[in-house]
Amino acid sequence: ISGYSLVIQARDSGTPPLSSSVTVNVDISDVNDNSPVFTPANYTAVIQENKPVGTSILQLIVTDKDSFHNGPPFTFTILTGNEEEEFTLDPHGVLRSAVIFKHMVATEYVLCVQAKDSGKPQQVSHTYIQVRVIEESIHKPTAIPLEIFIVTMEDDFPGGVIGKIHATDQDVYDVLTYTLKSEQKSLFKVNSHDGKIIALGGLDNGKYVLNVSVSDGRFQVPVDVVVHVEQLLQEMLQNTVTIRFENVSPEDFVGLHMHGFRRTLRNAVLSQKQDSLHIISIQPVAGSNQLDMLFAVQMHNGGFYKPAYLIQKLTNARRHLENVIRISAILEKNCSGLDCQEQHCEQSLSIDSHSLMTYSTARISFVCPRFYRNVRCMC
Repeated sequence: ISGYSLVIQARDSGTPPLSSSVTVNVDISDVNDNSPVFTPANYTAVIQENKPVGTSILQLIVTDKDSFHNGPPFTFTILTGNEEEEFTLDPHGVLRSAVIFKHMVATEYVLCVQAKDSGKPQQVSHTYIQVRVIEESIHKPTAIPLEIFIVTMEDDFPGGVIGKIHATDQDVYDVLTYTLKSEQKSLFKVNSHDGKIIALGGLDNGKYVLNVSVSDGRFQVPVDVVVHVEQLLQEMLQNTVTIRFENVSPEDFVGLHMHGFRRTLRNAVLSQKQDSLHIISIQPVAGSNQLDMLFAVQMHNGGFYKPAYLIQKLTNARRHLENVIRISAILEKNCSGLDCQEQHCEQSLSIDSHSLMTYSTARISFVCPRFYRNVRCMC
């Protein structure tokens, strides 16, 4: 307990008795009686041979139960094991290489490190660090090409995470880093640690080929990342049809079925090769294991096929479509639960272009806006 606040009253013996109160604050000052604590108590680390001088090997984590002025900043010192000055330890507790290590010269070092707190008198603790020198990378990283599809309303893309590069390395201790060619950084960014791809706001319609590379510190390999951006027209929303799938997650649909179903769907509903199929959004149905896919078909002259026409085409081709994935329903209107006849049910569709959903797999990522279906009875 760092302090107490007491209210003390003095009362005289007169008639009537008179009194007065005063507040007394008692602060408990801290004595530096706790030593710094290393977490974990001892460390094991590895460094590959031929890494450049200054390579980070380990970050020490130290806490102190005393008050702040008796704890950090801590002073770190290597007491033993560094007689040849192969290591340095900075004020933040980061252990770094001071030489270029060779696996043939030495395979292991054991350091005794002291941490001293800022109290008076100072308290100290010790930890041991075992550093293994391993052979340098012999395997190149491998990365899977990624294709990203972004659907957004006209000039209204807010930006965000649009996918992730999946890369591996057979060298167990390799740490992979991801970089993007500098001239593309005005539109995209790549997280150097985990490979997440971030698109900045305001992407234009079109195709972007990103120059991304993955490095293990020795080998650097390129990875193909292609981004397709499609901007929706307001007229599309008035001519949409929904296909509802059974027992499929958005990620499974994107990764396993979307390419095949898109091809089968084109064959089923397109009247001419010049017509365009637009998948507007995919979205889980709340409270179920179903998935809605919203799409529209644009004629080569710029207009859109009416939903009734598309539904007729889909109904005729349903058995063929279900060879790819099981369909639960084909929806134009959604009047379930309303006590009115079909002709008195009015449906409106709204798109929230600032609420993006990203469904990402190792090879393909689909980014689309959230949609809302509003239905009301007109009877």
